[in-house]
Amino acid sequence: MKGIQFLLNDSGEKTSVLIDLEQWGELWEDFYDVIVSQSRQNEAEIDWAALEAEIPQTTQVDKNVRG
Repeated sequence: MKGIQFLLNDSGEKTSVLIDLEQWGELWEDFYDVIVSQSRQNEAEIDWAALEAEIPQTTQVDKNVRG
């Protein structure tokens, strides 16, 4: 497949893949999102109200953020 290269071990088994991100970048992002989602599958859920309470409440906009 063009833009995809497999790295093989001494036994000829595929161990890694090299992906041309110019060609397959959008697909890679989708694939990566799935991997991250699956890796977090067993993490404890956080209640939104508890998380919201931890977020610092700011009243002044940082002037350095403005573009």
